[in-house]
Amino acid sequence: MTTRYRCTACGNLTRFDVTTSRRTRAFHHYSVGGDLVIEDEEVLAESIEEVSCRWCGSAKDVVELHEDDVAAAEASAAEAPSPSGSPTD
Repeated sequence: MTTRYRCTACGNLTRFDVTTSRRTRAFHHYSVGGDLVIEDEEVLAESIEEVSCRWCGSAKDVVELHEDDVAAAEASAAEAPSPSGSPTD
């Protein structure tokens, strides 16, 4: 399942900057000419360091949504008309 977020400051549901740290293992395949192709990359560990709203810049007001919250947020966004260029576009 993909993690969804909502900014409680501005209502944004669609655009976030997510800073993540990953530890991976991968097969590095170099061609005879020295070009690198990374194959079979496996994520060993991953942690999200920060999530900030792309619209208002807030990091402290971003919350992670659960499945029930996502359905409710999408339903309320569909019911209310939003002006062009709003955070839910």
